[in-house]
Amino acid sequence: MRHTLLILLMSAALTAAACGAQTPSSAPAPVAAPGKKVDPATAGTLTGKVSFKGTPPAPEMMRITADPVCMQALGSNTRSDAVLISADGGIANAFVYIKDTMADYAFEVPAAAVSLDQKGCRYSPRIFGVRVGQAVDIVNSDATLHNVHALPMVNGEFNKGQPVQGSHMTQVFTAPEVMVRFKCDVHGWMTAYGGVMAHPFFAVTAADGAFSIPGLPPGEYELAVWHEKFGTSTQHVKVGSSQTQTYTFTLFAAK
Repeated sequence: MRHTLLILLMSAALTAAACGAQTPSSAPAPVAAPGKKVDPATAGTLTGKVSFKGTPPAPEMMRITADPVCMQALGSNTRSDAVLISADGGIANAFVYIKDTMADYAFEVPAAAVSLDQKGCRYSPRIFGVRVGQAVDIVNSDATLHNVHALPMVNGEFNKGQPVQGSHMTQVFTAPEVMVRFKCDVHGWMTAYGGVMAHPFFAVTAADGAFSIPGLPPGEYELAVWHEKFGTSTQHVKVGSSQTQTYTFTLFAAK
């Protein structure tokens, strides 16, 4: 009996050891190799200007609702900032970007968030760029209720209220999209647009229409411009090693 019990105990021990030594049926999938990095020693820069040609449209005036906070903040300044054209025709707030996906390259997502403020009952900035996976820090700087309603076509829609002055909320977009419209359902004149990009090669034009896109690897690209009132335009561009190339866009009023 003792002999039989000893055999059984030894058999159980051997079985447990064998089970513990088993190799998993499927090994973890290997991590995909990262894309190539841009060599800063050979990277070039695209600069240029976006201009308007023709008779500028009449200033658009916002219809302000009876919110005392907004009425005090805006006062008599009810002109929309959708169209801003300088004395020499430069268009502000145009989104300029490399249309190519740049899929062969790997780019780190910035740790710092892009800020979208609701201040003086306007979105600031009205036009901005953000990377896929980068946080957008949405702030309510006004002592009134705002709600942030994003209307993407590719990314997920969201609609969230911010009733408290100084409050923050964070949103992250997961796919490239040019452009994502933001609005406030409480204050219908409030509008902003965000360009969600897989790479860092984009810019928003300054007050004089100028833009600069640095750090591009040498090559040929499709350079695009988007404006909320004047539409889009593209052109083929070429960047040489360590070169700065200048290109201009001319936009017209929609017919």
